[in-house]
Amino acid sequence: MAKIPPKPAGSHVRPVPPPVQDPRPADVPDPADLYAALDLGTNSCRMLIAQPKGSQFHVVDSFSKSVQLGAGLEATGQLSRSSMARTVGALKICQKKLRHHSVKRMRLVATEACRRASNSNQFIDLVTRETALPLEIIEPEEEARLAVISCAPLVSVKTEQLLVVDIGGGSTELVWIDLSRVPRVDRPRAIMRLHTGFDPKESSFPAAKVVDWISVPLGVATLRDQFNDVDDDAARFALMSWFFEENLAEFTPYQDTDQVKEGFQIVGTSGTVTTVAASHLGLKRYDRNKVDGLRMTSDQIDHVIQGYLHMGPEGRRNDPRIGRDRHALIMSGAAILQALLRIWPTDRLTVADRGLREGLLYAQMSTDGVLEEGPY
Repeated sequence: MAKIPPKPAGSHVRPVPPPVQDPRPADVPDPADLYAALDLGTNSCRMLIAQPKGSQFHVVDSFSKSVQLGAGLEATGQLSRSSMARTVGALKICQKKLRHHSVKRMRLVATEACRRASNSNQFIDLVTRETALPLEIIEPEEEARLAVISCAPLVSVKTEQLLVVDIGGGSTELVWIDLSRVPRVDRPRAIMRLHTGFDPKESSFPAAKVVDWISVPLGVATLRDQFNDVDDDAARFALMSWFFEENLAEFTPYQDTDQVKEGFQIVGTSGTVTTVAASHLGLKRYDRNKVDGLRMTSDQIDHVIQGYLHMGPEGRRNDPRIGRDRHALIMSGAAILQALLRIWPTDRLTVADRGLREGLLYAQMSTDGVLEEGPY
């Protein structure tokens, strides 16, 4: 065997340094790429943490919990101590997730319950003391705008008139958009550009025109509370639907009866809409991939609602497609949905499993220019 010759005197072999590696595992995103959005509504506290990916985003972590912040608000005008305590407990979990992922860019918003409560400032102060989270109360127009842009990927290029409906716990936002002057291929992107406002500044891009919008201070919780004293299930449902329709009297589409169905699309985003879709599909376990983007006819929706009425309160409570968190609210949501389908000139609805959180993420990412201008 040949001997290895000795190194020349004074020679020195410099070791090759190992390649510099990112200390994070391959599947852990860079915190610099992350955004967070939190939606604190009348019933639920929900958060998404995501990173931009092409013209969309990839969800890294999420949180959702029923906190019933608005419980008792209809009667007292205030957020109760127990409701605030439950909500702060949920927000502490969100705080831990944000710290775990080292998220720096975020928008954390509260909606109708905090808008209406006379002690909302005290609640915001409590959240600041207990969690240090920058929770802000947003106005109805911004809530409506964020719901609209979240649904942009679901808008058909054939749509000329669009209604986006966001049924919340304490309020329902409706936005009517005219897309007839926007080239077909650019219609989803034109909706996305509404994140700057319903009256966008002059631009070289074709603009979506917001014909009318309304925020009705009736959601699944507030509408239910108004008719809690009606014992008969079917009568309560009919009264809720009628009352909600009465509150739409000033909304432009309600007054225009000469419209035709061609080129119209209604997109519904809420737990009510996704629950009705899951019931229609007969899902024993909820599957977002099957629900988000599903198109349902008004007959199919009415069939599901009639099925709910036939079940009665006990049947709905035990139906796995509805769920324990949703059974007490599903009929007030269905009453809103039925009223909308009566007055809007289309016989189909697109189901959106998306809403305020997604809108908040899109708005932040669009403002920072990190989303690609591509097909949605």
